[in-house]
Amino acid sequence: MRMELQEFLDHLNRGERVVNGSKTHQFMSAAAFEAMRLTAELNNSFHDLDECRELFARIIGKPVDKTFALFPPFYTDFGRNITVGKGAFINSGCRFQDQGGITIGAGSLIGHNVVLATLNHEIDPAHRKDMHPAPIVIGCHVWIGANSTVCPGVTIGDGAIVAAGAVVTKDVPANTMVGGVPAKVIKHISR
Repeated sequence: MRMELQEFLDHLNRGERVVNGSKTHQFMSAAAFEAMRLTAELNNSFHDLDECRELFARIIGKPVDKTFALFPPFYTDFGRNITVGKGAFINSGCRFQDQGGITIGAGSLIGHNVVLATLNHEIDPAHRKDMHPAPIVIGCHVWIGANSTVCPGVTIGDGAIVAAGAVVTKDVPANTMVGGVPAKVIKHISR
C-alpha cells in the first residue's frame, strides 16, 4: 500500500516515530529525492526574486506572499512541511530539515547558513536509524543570525534574536536575545 503526502504529514505532525524501513520511512526517502530535484533547479542557475519565490512555492507545495524573499542556495530534504509568513527573508546557504514542521512568522529574518533541524534519531543504538519529528516554530519579527542551528521542538518567541553561531536547544522567550552553545539568554530586548 502506497502512502500519500497528507497521511505522511499527519504522521509527522502527530510527532510519531519514523521507523527505519517502514512505509513512512520509504515515503520520506522518496520525498527527499523530489526535494533535491527542485532545490537543484533553484540553486544551479540565476533566478530573479520572483522566480526564486515561485520555485520556493513549488518546493513547499503552497503559495508564498509576494513580500517573501529568498537568496539561494537553499537546501531542504523534504520541503512540504514549511510555512513562511509575509515579509519573511531567508538568506543564502540555509538548510532546512523540515519533516517535523517549520513555521517562520511574518517579518522574520533567517541569516546565512542557518540550520533548522526537526528530526532526532533514536537514542537506543539498536534503533538508531529511527527518527522522532518535532516542529520548530519561529515567531514574528525574529532575527536568527548566521551559522546558527535550531534543534527539534524549539519555539522562538516574537521579536527574539538568536546571535550568530548559536545552537538553540530550548525555547526562546519573546523579545530576548540568546547566544552561545547551547544558547542562553544574553539580554531582554526593550521595545
